[in-house]
Amino acid sequence: MALFFDARWFDAKLAERGLSRDVLAAAAGMSPAEVDLVFKDQRELSAREVAILAELLGEPAAEVADRAGVSTPVPGASAEARLAALERRVAELEAEVARLKSR
Repeated sequence: MALFFDARWFDAKLAERGLSRDVLAAAAGMSPAEVDLVFKDQRELSAREVAILAELLGEPAAEVADRAGVSTPVPGASAEARLAALERRVAELEAEVARLKSR
């Protein structure tokens, strides 16, 4: 789970498919400037955009949402599924904080 937008992961997934950020922008109905803001973690993705990116990258929507940052919505997720995902993210964050503190 990414606390912030995981630009490296998205760039790697795009590269695996021979795609660019411009293709991502066109597929998601975004401008290249909007995509740049997303990759700089200055703009949130919508659930619709997550679904489009998931299809484009061949990844589950939940994985795309996780990699897009802590507050990114998962398309079609029920309240219970969203709560479970948030609880999982909190546990992961707590583990990471504990790991960093132990250094």
